[in-house]
Amino acid sequence: MAEELNILEIKDNIATITFNRPPANAWSLAAMEDFEKKINAVEADKTVRVVILTGTGDKCFSAGFDVKDAANSAKTGPLGQKLWRRIDRFEKPFIAAINGHAFGGGLELALCCHFRIMADSPKAKAGLTELNLGIIPGWGGTQRLMRELGRSKALEMIFFSKRITASQALETGLVQQIAPPEKLLEEAESFAKALAARPPVAMRCVLKAMAAGMYEGIDSGLEQESEGSRIAAASKDATEGFTAFLEKREPVFKGE
Repeated sequence: MAEELNILEIKDNIATITFNRPPANAWSLAAMEDFEKKINAVEADKTVRVVILTGTGDKCFSAGFDVKDAANSAKTGPLGQKLWRRIDRFEKPFIAAINGHAFGGGLELALCCHFRIMADSPKAKAGLTELNLGIIPGWGGTQRLMRELGRSKALEMIFFSKRITASQALETGLVQQIAPPEKLLEEAESFAKALAARPPVAMRCVLKAMAAGMYEGIDSGLEQESEGSRIAAASKDATEGFTAFLEKREPVFKGE
């Protein structure tokens, strides 16, 4: 029986999707179509509150597009942009546990995640290296790298196909945290558990408002914020939050 292209594990309200095409964990059309199925599953599963993305092995988080599958590039390109955009607008937080190199479409995927933790290892560098081949980032990199770093730094990275280390990624703000390779998943899971304990309804409303603001503009974001405020205030989680505050205990949110 063939190994899964992406491995989905769900435990304690946390879903972990591991890209399983070592050593590069590159994206073929088949891998991307399977990834879409896994995304559909975590979106539909009401028990899932947080999603971790990582890669098999210690060489690559993902090296991006699989050039060996170039015959399917006309389908893979648009699907990659669609799926990466979907994660950027997802209503459950995504954490990229960057276990190795993140190049091209692999870094573009990490940029879609709401949080990024990178292994502090010589085997882990990040960059949008497409211009070395005379092409450009096509899965959202021109927009999302600029969003994270500002235009000048993003242009420098893209124009010169710069590959930066974990410490450089932390310094520039590309990632929020670095970790020893052997503790990367442990720290990602610890952060995911802390997120999973927060009120899911309110988190969903915040994510929707921020996504609306980024994609449709601040007026749309503010409208979504107002709607989210009404939804969150009417939730059972809000009742639990206020009750726990008055009773001087930690709240237990159920996502209702």
